[in-house]
Amino acid sequence: MKEKNTIADKAIVEQPVSETMTSDVPTVDACIAHAREVKAVQLELIANKNYDFAPEFYEMTIQLYLFGVMWKFAENLGNAEGARELAFTASQVMLIQDGLHKQKALKRIVFLRKMSKLEDDHNALAVAIGYESEMGDNSLAEIFDHYVDDTQVSGAFWRLYDRGRKIMLYGGLFIAFLVIWFVTLFMPGNSTIAILAAGLIAAALFVIPVFLIGIFIYRTKIRKAKQAH
Repeated sequence: MKEKNTIADKAIVEQPVSETMTSDVPTVDACIAHAREVKAVQLELIANKNYDFAPEFYEMTIQLYLFGVMWKFAENLGNAEGARELAFTASQVMLIQDGLHKQKALKRIVFLRKMSKLEDDHNALAVAIGYESEMGDNSLAEIFDHYVDDTQVSGAFWRLYDRGRKIMLYGGLFIAFLVIWFVTLFMPGNSTIAILAAGLIAAALFVIPVFLIGIFIYRTKIRKAKQAH
């Protein structure tokens, strides 16, 4: 039974992104091995640059970059016609190998597909540079240098957002609990629904102003960043 499960799990990992395409498993494996080698070299090259980006942006940029790398590598292996799909397949398998659940990996690939193209159908910057990159160059640094002054993807802005989100969540819960406790203890006779409603209203009166303040700070920072440029 354990052997059957292992075989089934392996089949899931090797399942292609496109249903209309039969993946060349050796090619996919070769693309992944090449991408991991490139990633190790590039991360070492940018290690001392101390980039400060939002984690989601940083991760997405590297994934799109490696997709471009694998796309070109697949073409060089003689798969020019289906190289792009092979690269997406390799990206999915790589995500699963790195511990991402199959369904989450599929959703991630859908997201990466969307982000890999611009509105004018041109490739995204990370994809284009990854496609043109050479082993040991500074291509990943070139991408991050392009965004280093972009407030919207900065680590500082992300931390501000993360703190605001936690303040709204935990602060709202605390206020709701406090009001429910106060009403229950000092205003007996109210129905359960009335007590819960009081807690929810109190939480909303806390969360909404915090949210509006966060929006104001966001717009102020974006405006200042645009003026600086």
